[in-house]
Amino acid sequence: MDNAFPNGDGAARPAGPRIVVAPDSFKGSATAADAARAIAGGWASVRPFDELVLRPMADGGEGTLDAFAAAVPGAERRPVVVAGPAGGEHTAEWLLLPDGTAVVELAATSGLTLLDRPRPLEASTRGFGEAIGAALDAGAERLLLALGGSGSTDGGTGALTALGARFLRADGAPIAPGGGGLVELDRVELDGLRALPPGGATILGDVTNPLLGADGAAAVFGPQKGADAATVARLEQGLARLAEATPGGAALAAAAGAGAAGGTGFGLLVWGARMSGGAAAVAEAIGLDAVLDGARIVITGEGRYDRQSAAGKAPSEVAARAAAAGVPVALVAGRIEAETSAFRAAASLSSLAGSGARAMADPLAWLRAAGVELARAR
Repeated sequence: MDNAFPNGDGAARPAGPRIVVAPDSFKGSATAADAARAIAGGWASVRPFDELVLRPMADGGEGTLDAFAAAVPGAERRPVVVAGPAGGEHTAEWLLLPDGTAVVELAATSGLTLLDRPRPLEASTRGFGEAIGAALDAGAERLLLALGGSGSTDGGTGALTALGARFLRADGAPIAPGGGGLVELDRVELDGLRALPPGGATILGDVTNPLLGADGAAAVFGPQKGADAATVARLEQGLARLAEATPGGAALAAAAGAGAAGGTGFGLLVWGARMSGGAAAVAEAIGLDAVLDGARIVITGEGRYDRQSAAGKAPSEVAARAAAAGVPVALVAGRIEAETSAFRAAASLSSLAGSGARAMADPLAWLRAAGVELARAR
């Protein structure tokens, strides 16, 4: 991870105020690390003497594994071949930390970006479960399971199937993979589930949605994965059947975060994992609090800033920690769809570029432009 942004010629210069740049990824456009460098580059072009400290963030979604890999010395990437979210196989990675903790990211194993097109009924989390199994086979002492960026709404049944659970129809045959098969679910057999590692499993989630209802996995996230109204209704019906058929499922379905990643939060809670904030865990790993101490301002951001952004996503975590340290916060987002009065300044790439399409066509250039705008407004 970049600790500071270079000033160019390397000559000794007076130290300016510290500016911390801590964005999440701009999904489908720029990684968190690339976004941080681009914003910092724009700022440095206006204020070259400032000390720019880069701390790319993540919240349990895409980029979480990379954030840990960059932040933890001695972290080791482990390749694994897993099932694709809608068939086939692909090579993914999980991360082994020096203390024996394994980080497994759903976006990298069963994510929406791995699909050739949205498949709301067929996509499965099986590959995520296979990567978890590989980490257990390698002797992982503890699991950090990063949710977010999911391509499926299967309630985590694909992952649990890979770990030994069985989800059966009335005739005893396994249900079809994906959320579409859940409507045929008759019974759930958990006796064959693999044991949790000695240190347990922690879910790094970026949302607090329950499994069911108007704020649940199907209603809120299904349309993002290609589900129309009829498909959302079928997915909701299937998830309700899953909660009903699973021992203790009704209580777990109401838990905050059970609806994360198409209900994978629910499946992992059934396994015995515990819920935690993904952004908070990443912030601890990258030492965000230490660099905020004495900073003049921190710049955070993500692809779309909306009402969900305040519910555990990276910008809200950065803002909360900055507030505790007495540091003002600026926001950069591809599109801004929620109130930004909590930020000292905000820059929308879509507004700077004149349209969302133009911003998406060259995101790094517009991220740099956002850095320029924020530096001039400081």
